[in-house]
Amino acid sequence: MTTGYDVIVVGAGSAGCVLAARLSEDPALRVLLVEAGGSERRPVVSMPLAWFKAMNTPALGWGYETQPEPYADNRRLPVPRGKVIGGCSSINGMMYSRGAASDYDGWAQKGLRGWSYADVLPYFKRSENHWGGASAHHGAGGPLTVTAHQPDAYVHPRLQQTAQALGYALTDDFNGAQHEGFATPEFNTHQGRRGSTAARFLRPAMARGNLTVLSKALVSRVLIEAGRAVGIEVQAGGAVQRITAAREVVLCAGAYGSPQILMLSGIGPADELQAADITPLHDLPGVGRNLQEHASIAHFYQASGDFTFDRELRLDRMARSVLRWAANGSGPVGGLPVGLQGFVRTREGLERPDLQLLISPLAMNNHVWVPGLRPSVGSRFSVASVLLHPESRGWVKPASNDPAAKPLIQYNLLQAEADRAAFRRYVRLVRDFFATEPAASMVTRAILPPDALQSDAEIDGFVRAAVRTAMHPTSTCAMGSGPDAVLDAELRVRGIDGLRVADCASMPDIPGGNTQAPAIMIAEKAADLLLGRPAPAPQRMEDA
Repeated sequence: MTTGYDVIVVGAGSAGCVLAARLSEDPALRVLLVEAGGSERRPVVSMPLAWFKAMNTPALGWGYETQPEPYADNRRLPVPRGKVIGGCSSINGMMYSRGAASDYDGWAQKGLRGWSYADVLPYFKRSENHWGGASAHHGAGGPLTVTAHQPDAYVHPRLQQTAQALGYALTDDFNGAQHEGFATPEFNTHQGRRGSTAARFLRPAMARGNLTVLSKALVSRVLIEAGRAVGIEVQAGGAVQRITAAREVVLCAGAYGSPQILMLSGIGPADELQAADITPLHDLPGVGRNLQEHASIAHFYQASGDFTFDRELRLDRMARSVLRWAANGSGPVGGLPVGLQGFVRTREGLERPDLQLLISPLAMNNHVWVPGLRPSVGSRFSVASVLLHPESRGWVKPASNDPAAKPLIQYNLLQAEADRAAFRRYVRLVRDFFATEPAASMVTRAILPPDALQSDAEIDGFVRAAVRTAMHPTSTCAMGSGPDAVLDAELRVRGIDGLRVADCASMPDIPGGNTQAPAIMIAEKAADLLLGRPAPAPQRMEDA
């Protein structure tokens, strides 16, 4: 039995790195951060353009996949999750997005006091070092660098003009006064390198003597005595250790890891625990339920000329770009090739955007090419259509009582008719976009889905075969007050003292945007809760 810690944080991901760093600011608090993966310090992680390769590098991930998805042609879908210091913040697309203010107001309307947008905006601002400086909507001087995307001079203005021609609004700031509309996104990069929570929060904090980071250590369960979490059991270096926490254990292992650890500890639906040969300790039916994900499909168009990012992938140009980036972080590989992003409503009666549209002058299968030796895939546009508020719900269950066994994951993507109907609208919206000038002149044909697919049934068939996710899982240990609630409004596990969950698993509903920024916000708020600090004064949008 190892003693000597006040708080143990499990999982050095988007939330865990932030929480451990913030807690260690109190010199009287002894903090242990435990992570199953190893170091994130490698070029494939730090180079922004290489994010897709980082996400698919086996050594950096858990290797999860879903069960056969019954509404998506029974396909097993990949589930990329970072098993590395920084977690998914070390392998994701680095986009900074909070979602709509009404997303958080919806949490508060469910009885979660302290989680309205007015309540959480100060926490978003606390973490930020925004490129535009401090304002009513943004912070300056925080650890997290938020960088403006630099659009190209040819593709971006033509896409923007097309959006306006179709009657869509433009916005100056997705995370400001006007969330809805089209603009370029912001990214968490710092001087041309990935600004993960490992790089921006944890690494600077590791100089403090009261913070210990234990990596390559798999947490097998939380130790519970007399209804209280008193520590964790860890497998590391071929040995099993028990480490105690004098005050609290906080799970930040993500939407799959946090419920799995709870269930391995005997906390969860009793029938599912018994089926996995786990002795139930506390019957909590909501653990692992309510899994929400942003379903997504990709569209591809052939470009009409040599003006997309594919030209930068010619070997000699890419080699020069990499050398330039290595020297000073500048150049094409220090950013991401995005043409335009939109948050839009696609039917009457919606109170908030239901679609996130991301248009890039590059396809995922584009690669470095050499004239005469390795041909180019060609100049292409890719479009991601992301369903922001899915009605379909999935689950996470333990496969067995073995902590090393991968959890069983089921999204049930497209289960709800409303979700299927949404993707029919999205396919037709994207077609209308690229049939409208000046975007129409930048493409010659649709590659996927082909224009020949016109009926609802044909589009449904394409979507079933193509749908994946935006890799934004949430809500498997949701806050709430009903019978399926796992956490209270202070992130405490119901029925167990000294145990909290502070990551995307805690969200009652998925926000309408990328989930890294909300995960960081949750960690910032959790730090105040654990340290007993009063919450900052709410900041209402009308006062901003």
